[in-house]
Formats: sequence, C-alpha cells, structure tokens
Amino acid sequence: MDLEGWRQLLVAQRWELLEDDEQDDLLMGVLVDQLGDGHEFEVRRGRHGGSRPGMRPNLQRDRLVGHERIYRDYFADEPVFGPELFRRRYRMSRELFLRIMEEVCAHDSFFVQKCDAAGVMGLSSIQKCTAAFRMLAYGISADGTDEYCRLGESTAMLSLKRFVVAVRAVFEARYLRQPTREDLEKQISINTDRGFPGMFASVDCMHWEWKNCPVAWQGQFQDKDKNRSIILEAIADQSLWIWHAFFGLPGSNNDLTVLDRSPLIHDMLRGSSSGMTFVVNGVEYSQYYLLADGIYPSWSCFVQSIHEPADEKRAHYSKVQEACRKDVERCFGVLQSRFCNHSEPLSALVT
Repeated sequence: MDLEGWRQLLVAQRWELLEDDEQDDLLMGVLVDQLGDGHEFEVRRGRHGGSRPGMRPNLQRDRLVGHERIYRDYFADEPVFGPELFRRRYRMSRELFLRIMEEVCAHDSFFVQKCDAAGVMGLSSIQKCTAAFRMLAYGISADGTDEYCRLGESTAMLSLKRFVVAVRAVFEARYLRQPTREDLEKQISINTDRGFPGMFASVDCMHWEWKNCPVAWQGQFQDKDKNRSIILEAIADQSLWIWHAFFGLPGSNNDLTVLDRSPLIHDMLRGSSSGMTFVVNGVEYSQYYLLADGIYPSWSCFVQSIHEPADEKRAHYSKVQEACRKDVERCFGVLQSRFCNHSEPLSALVT
C-alpha cells in the first residue's frame, strides 16, 4: 500500500490527521508499526511543502532546555537524582540505559541528534530514548512525555515504535534465542546441586492486564474475571533469566491451552531441543525436564509436586520442588514490580 493508501486508511478509521511534519510523522509511525516486526524496512519521507499561509506554526518547545534538564537530573557527573532514583524511574541502571541508547543510535540514525535546515539542533538521543522508556515503564500516553522530554505526541510515538524495532534488531540474537548445549549443561549442573539432576528451569503462566486493549479486540483478550488481559508463558531459572516467553494468544486462555501451542514445548516433546543425557539412580535419560505446578499434564518434560504426600520422604520432596519452582514466580514478581501490570504489552508494539 502506498502513502496515499495509508492516508485513506487513516481517514476511514477517523484518525485525526495533523498538518505538515507532524502528519508525515504519524504516517511514518503507522508504516513502522506495520513493517517493523523484526524485519528490515526502509521508510522514505516525502518532500515537505514548506511554510505556507494559513498553516499552524510549530510549537517552540525549547528542545535544548529540555535536554539540559534531563542531563542535569540524571546523567551529569553529580546528578540531581542519584542511582536509586534513576533505577526506580527508568526501571534499570544508568549504565544499562546508556548501553541500550548507544546500540540503538548505532542501529537507527533517527535517534542521533541532528541540525535542521536552519541550523537549529533537534531532539537529542537522551530525549527520544527517555520518552520511549517512560512510555514502556509507566504505560503513559505519548502526550504525557511532552512537558518533560519536550517532544510532540507524534514524535514520541514514532520514537517508541522505532525504539522497539531497533532493540529487537540489535539484541534479538543475544536475548531472543533458543538455549544452546552449553546453556543446557550449565543449568543442569546448577540444578543438580539443588537436588534436581536433569532439571533445566521452571515453567508457569500469568495474565498481564491490558489496559489499552483496542475495542475491536476486547472480546478476544478477556480472562475469567472479565478483564482485558494477555497471557504470558515463561520459563525462568534461578537467576531470573527468561529462556522462553510465549504470549499474544487471543481467547480465554490458561496454562493448558497455551501449552498446546507453545513452540518450545513442542520441540521438547519431539526431542529436538535436547541433544544431551543425564543419569538418575543409575538410569540414563535423554531429555531434560521443567518443574511445573499441578495443572500441567504428566508428561516426560514436566516434574510436578505431590499434592498430598503420604509420608515424610514425599513431603520433603514436595517442599523442595515447590521451593525451586518459585524461580518463575519470582521472575513474574520482578516483572510486575519493574513495569506496571496494566501497561501496554510489548506484543502490541511489535505486531
């Protein structure tokens, strides 16, 4: 679909069309949203018509003043707000923020500060990345970042969309990958010392409330309590590293319905994700397993607790199994504490 086609689509959906540069930014945001699902894309902006009589003038937002304020508050040698407040408001350390910002700027020149035709400096990398992080961390609207970051609503939305695409493109190979044989051996060694030889990690599901669910989708993403939510299946280890995250399924889901469509579990059942063996009580096994709660079926890839242990030995096993299985519960707790449980899910930003 060409640019005019997208324009007609926006009119049909009754979106408010802005003028001149902001209109182009809005159209670019739609294109990035449609094409930026981890794929290579190139968006070419049309030639601007320039200033014309009757056009609405641009707001003088004092971009340089906004950048200097953010820099003094958080990034100076002696910032106004120290590391603890930085972590609380950005949901990460300053070092991690700077690392992500540098990688994103190297991948997408949109985040690099530039001069316009009049020689005026544009928005800095810190301003664009801060706006994106605030929207992700707090679930606030794009307009809510204007007063502090000093950028318009359409620019904030474009920054967020391109930020998500850039992060996925840069860090996908490291953080969105299947566990390797070295990973399996390391995790099994750690869990053997915890009393579970052959265990890889723990698996569980949680519902993530979706406050900004589109009206047309609200019938699909609804949980048993009639809330708009999206279900997340995760496999996490003791260090809270998430080895597998599967979410975005429509419908009223629980652990079992998600399990039926989980790609990693299917690979485990076919035996294509292992390639190593371990020995328990003199018996050799060729498939690692996951700790799970009682709702999961009695499959070879799951080890569950004993609901009603009949003796002290089984009671001790249940206690240890439930303690180790809390790895994934702790991971969900950290996610909920770092990010608002009712914020916009990432799947809505990359699909």
